[in-house]
Amino acid sequence: MSAGFEKADTSSVSSEMSADISLQTALFDAVCESLGAAFIVYDKTDHMIFASRQVLNFFPISETMLKPGTRLRDFLGAIHDTGIRTQSPSNQAAMSREDWLSQKIASHWRERFEAVERHGTDRWIRFGKRRLASGYGVSVIQDISEDKKREEQWRSDLERVQLTEDILDNLPFPLFVKDRNLNYVAVNIAFCEKYQTTVDEVLGRKSGDLFSKEVAQRFEESDRHVLETGEMSISRQRQVSRDGVERDIVARKHRIGKPGRYFLVSTMQDLPRDGADLDEFRLASAVTTSSKNSYRRAYVPMGGSGERREPAAMEAIVPENFSGRKVLVVTSDVVAEAAALRTLAKYGFEACSVRGEDEEEHFLEIASSSGISLDLLVIDNQLGMRCLELAEQYGIPALVMDGFQLANELTFQIARHFNRSNRGEIAESIDWEITTVEDVSVLDVLVAEDNDINQIVFSQILEGLGYRYLIAPSGDEAIRLWTEHQPKIILMDISLPGFNGFEAARLIRQTEEGGSSRTPIIGVLTQAFERDRVECAKAGMDDVIMKPVSPDILQGIFQKYLAGDIRQVGM
Repeated sequence: MSAGFEKADTSSVSSEMSADISLQTALFDAVCESLGAAFIVYDKTDHMIFASRQVLNFFPISETMLKPGTRLRDFLGAIHDTGIRTQSPSNQAAMSREDWLSQKIASHWRERFEAVERHGTDRWIRFGKRRLASGYGVSVIQDISEDKKREEQWRSDLERVQLTEDILDNLPFPLFVKDRNLNYVAVNIAFCEKYQTTVDEVLGRKSGDLFSKEVAQRFEESDRHVLETGEMSISRQRQVSRDGVERDIVARKHRIGKPGRYFLVSTMQDLPRDGADLDEFRLASAVTTSSKNSYRRAYVPMGGSGERREPAAMEAIVPENFSGRKVLVVTSDVVAEAAALRTLAKYGFEACSVRGEDEEEHFLEIASSSGISLDLLVIDNQLGMRCLELAEQYGIPALVMDGFQLANELTFQIARHFNRSNRGEIAESIDWEITTVEDVSVLDVLVAEDNDINQIVFSQILEGLGYRYLIAPSGDEAIRLWTEHQPKIILMDISLPGFNGFEAARLIRQTEEGGSSRTPIIGVLTQAFERDRVECAKAGMDDVIMKPVSPDILQGIFQKYLAGDIRQVGM
């Protein structure tokens, strides 16, 4: 009886120990998973004590190879047999299985060992191995592919920055860049030579640290004007160099970047001789001449003249003129491809697409042998020059466009191409019907937009949806048209001449106070800055949408705010 009790007690202890081991193994696996790494522990006889399940994420081996008691040599042999190899030099690529195993086991017996191996084309694995004084060994396996990609991107960015600096330093004329606080953030060698200074003495400083108070004040007034308005500054100056030679210099300043991240770029060039005035001065909106005639400055609006530039004539697509024309779209962008094919089908083109130069070549071969004549190739500019060369080889006209143009300007670009082909050259243009005149009795949509291309995009979409609309090219005009026509909804760009979109919305809301009606106003943003969204809400706008706009975006807004008056494409 006692023997039976002793046997039962031993069995109970063994069961408890087994449960503890299972719990510890599960705990180790959970820790390994949270760390995103695989762990292997082996004893001084190179038999595995623990291997986390994450090992299977790195090597397609049998799960039985992770069991405690497996020889390290057998585990490594199973990895070798999967065919996964380090991308090694040719003298190591022919290493035999036994030599490879011997090399790996030797690395496990080093006190500390680290190695990075490349598995396949885009996966990098780091191995960290340590042999403790007790003879036990630990190996940690991590996937560092993302780190490697970031490192390669960083290296590429560094090379691009270095290339930019080399280009700037090899320019024969001085150039500098200032940030929005008017601190110098970049200068080239020619600038340093001109002012006999060094890059380190200039970067991070302001004009007041380098020039006299009067000169620095004049420079910074011009700098601020350019940064605030976007108008180019052109100044013609007479400078006396340190060698006593007088030179006439023209300095040009431009604003680059995006709102909130504007930079000022300025160049200076010697004028070879006195003579006729610069062309830019004749286009200037304002010209200032100093009392001492030491400099003359002009501010040239971005449009090139003091008056607002009128929208250029745009040729319209007349579906019956192009019905049956055969167009091939070449792009690897599936979103742009779908948008382009949908637009082409809408206007009666026979269109299909291919995903790259190889498919394009194969398609053109078959079309040529079958006697099928293509009227036009539309090629994504992200693809190689080979696509354009194939078009030339087969004598097919081609248009190269970026992703934005494929999605938003395709109809206009194709219409212009065929209209020009039909006439030989543009003798008389067929204007796209942008409704800016007030010949509508009932107005569905008022669009406040000053950009020519965006006006075309809105016009195409709204006509396709069947809405009656007007386009206001300024904030002032938007308020006037709203007052006269009481549209059912307003699409308000926030950056408008005259009153901007925020100011126009506030004035409309103030006018509506005390009345029974409230027109939905939708802000149209170029970038998803949170401060713009907040400002739209403060100005009384009901919602915002992002450019570039699409029929789906506008339909969603109309369904939300004009639920009782929805028109569908094709009705």
